[in-house]
Formats: sequence, C-alpha cells, structure tokens
Amino acid sequence: MSDGDGDLAARAHRARETILRIGATEHGTHVGGSLSVVDILTVLYARVLRVRPAEPHWPDRDRLVLSKGHASAALYAVLSQHGFFPPEECLSYGQSGGRLAGHPLARLPGVDFATGSLGHGLSLAAGVALGARRTGRPSRAFAVLGDGELQEGSNWEAVMSSPRFGLDNLIAVVDRNGWQISGRTEECVPLEPLAGRWRAFGWECAEVDGHDLPALCQVFASLPLAPDRPSVVIARTVKGRGVSFFEDRGKSHYVKLTPRLYERALASLRGGPGRAP
Repeated sequence: MSDGDGDLAARAHRARETILRIGATEHGTHVGGSLSVVDILTVLYARVLRVRPAEPHWPDRDRLVLSKGHASAALYAVLSQHGFFPPEECLSYGQSGGRLAGHPLARLPGVDFATGSLGHGLSLAAGVALGARRTGRPSRAFAVLGDGELQEGSNWEAVMSSPRFGLDNLIAVVDRNGWQISGRTEECVPLEPLAGRWRAFGWECAEVDGHDLPALCQVFASLPLAPDRPSVVIARTVKGRGVSFFEDRGKSHYVKLTPRLYERALASLRGGPGRAP
C-alpha cells in the first residue's frame, strides 16, 4: 500500500479499537456490524465526503445517512477521529443525557438524520439528493445500508424511484456481511443476485471487497459510476472483522464485552493470541 493507504489502515485500526472500547462500556454495542462497516466509513470520511467538521452545517456539504444505525459505534469512532467531537466522548456511549445514543441522533455534529429504524435511510438520502439537484447545490447523498435491512420494502420504493429523477448525486453503499439478527441473510430472505436486482431498477452497480482500502478508494473515486443514474456499491464484508473469534459469527451481533473478553478481543485485533474464553 502507498503511504496514504497506510494512513487509512492506521485510521481503521484505531476506529476498531474504539469500537471495542465502546463495547466494553456499561451497555455494550453492536460490535459485529460496526467492525464490518468501519473500513467503508473510514475511506468515505478520509477520502470522499466533502464535509467540514468545524462547520458541520455547511450548506454545500455531502450528507451521509447511516441507515444501519445500530452500527453507530463505527460512525462515532470515525467522526471523533475527524474532529466532529472529542474522541474521549466515545466512552459516554449510551449514557443518559449524553449525545452518543445506541442509534445516531441528529443533535450530534456530523449526523444529519436520526436512524436505526431500518429501511428508511435510502429514502432520506434520495430526498436530500433530489433537493440538492433542484436547488443547484453540489451536495451528494450517501446511504450506508445493512444487507439484512434490504428486506424492508421501503428500500425498494427508493431504489425504484431514484433513477426516474436521474440522481447521479445519490450513492448507496451496502455493507454485505451476510448476517442479520435472526441468522444468515440467505437463510432468512435471500437477496442474491443482489447486484442484478439493483441494475434491473436502473442503478449503476459496482462490487468491491469492503475491507480492501485501496479498492474502496478506487471505486469511490469513480463516482458517479454513470451519468444521470444513481450508484450503488456492494461492499462484501465480514461481520466482526478484525477479531478472529467474532468474524462471521452471529454471536457478535450485539456484545457487552467483559474486561477479560475486551482484553482478548483487543489482543486478537492487534495480532496476538486472542481467543474466545
């Protein structure tokens, strides 16, 4: 990797450490889905999104809607790295009266929409993209979706309608880790051929390894994928990525890390002999 890619890897690693620290707080967190999406968010905020942390309501900013709002720990880790709020505030996750709820709230700098009720984020992003188009602003709208939430019908209303308006400033990113709370997605309501489904509705689609930082940079640098058409990036990821005993395991969906488990998870993340107790 180039020096720039090495910086991205370091950022992603620090964000994973923060996710584990959040998971070790009083309430725990959605560790598995946060670890799967964090490389995507790292690249978006470091290389792609036009935002100003010191001016979070800058009118011409790009908007990111974390539709899979249960992965808030990943978003908080990345936002704090970029100066939207102090990194130490991440440890206030879930505390009464705090700004870092289990699902993102719009009162937090860098968050435009409260999310977590699955299936609605793409519609919100489509509205933002359409509004920007009609007012002549250069803003783009990104919706980061979980694959399990694609079973929600409201997603497909947005998928169907967005090409009608030529929204090439709308980008959907699917965190395709293959899991939902009730099991593997393909054993619940099969999604494949997922890319073909998006293309059938008129979207331009790219598929990428969601943990390959240079590959993510390359695909996002090519946005829009086609003129006058919305883009979808299907990022193939691993639930629990970075902690060996959480990877591709349903049990990593929501975890409250005990001190012992936290140390083992951190050792695994850092390449040590971390194993499940």
